[in-house]
Amino acid sequence: MSAAIDFYFEFSSPYGYFAAERVEALAERHGRTVDWHPVLLGVIFKSTGMAPLTQVPIKKDYVRRDWERISRLTGIPFKMPSVFPIASQNPARAVLFVARSDEAAAKQLALALYRAYFVDNKNIGEVDVVREVAAAQGLDADAITEGMADPAVKDQLKHEVGAAEARGVFGSPFVFVDGEPFWGFDRFDMVDDWLKRGGF
Repeated sequence: MSAAIDFYFEFSSPYGYFAAERVEALAERHGRTVDWHPVLLGVIFKSTGMAPLTQVPIKKDYVRRDWERISRLTGIPFKMPSVFPIASQNPARAVLFVARSDEAAAKQLALALYRAYFVDNKNIGEVDVVREVAAAQGLDADAITEGMADPAVKDQLKHEVGAAEARGVFGSPFVFVDGEPFWGFDRFDMVDDWLKRGGF
C-alpha cells in the first residue's frame, strides 16, 4: 500500500478545520491513509515571526470573509467562535493520548473537537469542554483528563511540534504526500491531482 498522507493541523485554524472535514475522503479516493499530527502554531509562529491571521490588520477582515465563503462553497458548517484564537494544548494532547490506543477514535475526537469549536462555539481550550466532547464520543473522559496532564503526553506534543518545524511546517493545514509539501486547504485540489497523476 502507498505511504500515508501526513496531515498537520492546529485546532485554532479554521482552514485546518475545513481540511480535517475533507482529508480522509481525499486520501481514500487514491487508496491512501492519513496520519494526523496536531501542532501548536503559536510555538511555530514564535520561530518564524508569523502571527495569527486575525491579528494582522490588513488580513483580519479578509480571512473572516474567506472562511464564510468556504463554508458556503463546501457546505461545511462554520460559525466564527466568540473566543479566537485559543490555546490548543489541551485538545492536541487529548488527541495524542487517544491515538496511543486507537487512531480511528483519535481522528473522530479531533473532528468532534473541531466541530465543537467552529460550529457550536465551545472553547475547546478548556479541559471541561474537552471532557464533554470526549464523553459524547463514548470515550473515557477521566482517562483523557489524566492523559492531558501526563508529562509523557506533554513531551510527545512538544516532540510533534519540533518535528513539524524541522520538516518545514509553518501553517495549518499542511500535508505531505510522498515527501511533497502542500500548505493550505486551497491546495487540496492540487493534492488531489498530484495523487491522481503521481506528481507533476
